[in-house]
Amino acid sequence: MKEQVGLLSKYESTKPISQLVLASSSPRRKELVASLGLSLPVYILSSDADESVPSDWAPAHIVEQLALRKAHATAAILKERREENRSLVVGADTIVVVDGRVLGKPKDHEDALSMLQSLQGREHEVYTGVACVVAETGDETSAHRMTKVYMKPMRDEVLKRYIATGEPDDKAGAYGIQGLGATLVEKIDGCYFNVVGLPVSLLSDMLAQYEIQVF
Repeated sequence: MKEQVGLLSKYESTKPISQLVLASSSPRRKELVASLGLSLPVYILSSDADESVPSDWAPAHIVEQLALRKAHATAAILKERREENRSLVVGADTIVVVDGRVLGKPKDHEDALSMLQSLQGREHEVYTGVACVVAETGDETSAHRMTKVYMKPMRDEVLKRYIATGEPDDKAGAYGIQGLGATLVEKIDGCYFNVVGLPVSLLSDMLAQYEIQVF
């Protein structure tokens, strides 16, 4: 498994974190956070953070910076509402990379087909960045993980039938490994949950920096 983890800083505060706020509307990320069974309350509050990035940014830098941007945007909302007290905001961002080209969510079915055609019969990389921001103080950490995914070779008619299901519409790289998209994947090298959109092993390590234990 190939992975890269950014530097995690130790959270220095006498105030314990009282709630976790997930800066994402993704039902998949919500389910993964819920699967950790944390003892503190978990809330969902996404924002409309700007996701544009310079073309020369490396994939790892893209996902970490966008995860931080999302987390800080949600923290700002909490401050506006005066609800930031002892909240830890978690942001995440996932991209698919093939031949150095970043694939986001498809614009339409034609774009989805083009993406899947570029992935079929070969390997690509999935990067997910995770950021934690203390809303009250702005204290932050960020890290990322990378997983290699190997797609099966497939005919266009198969790809078109998959696109017609609607599943690729809101997925980076135009497929969801946790759904019907699993049938397109031959194997992976790395964290499965990273491809879903939130590497829970990495997240648990990051939460521990804020004295939040999974078990």
